[in-house]
Amino acid sequence: MHRSSHSFIIMNRYPYANGHLMVAPNRHVGSLDELGEGEIADVMGLVKKSLYTLRRALKPDGFNVGLNIGKVAGAGVEDHIHFHIVPRWNGDTNFMPVVSGTKVMPEYLEKTYERLISLIEEP
Repeated sequence: MHRSSHSFIIMNRYPYANGHLMVAPNRHVGSLDELGEGEIADVMGLVKKSLYTLRRALKPDGFNVGLNIGKVAGAGVEDHIHFHIVPRWNGDTNFMPVVSGTKVMPEYLEKTYERLISLIEEP
């Protein structure tokens, strides 16, 4: 979706909420302490850019921003860390995942992508 010198932003294929983005370094590393200072600054710059873009495009009430390090912590790809940026809205939780394991998404991924791509490419 968007690439900088040391990292990239992608949409989560299996999002927790509309606009769920992930920011990852280009290098495959399993922990933040394996990154150089320039790489960490670049990753955090894209986390900041993601928050700014999602605020403008989707107008969420808040965000969850997280990083899972290691399999036991929930890392799906153990050797490639990535930040999750999940927009949140008041009242956005529902009973569907609890009762039936079904996620309800109010917008198709392609539509969300269209709303985000032009904004994220802005300087």
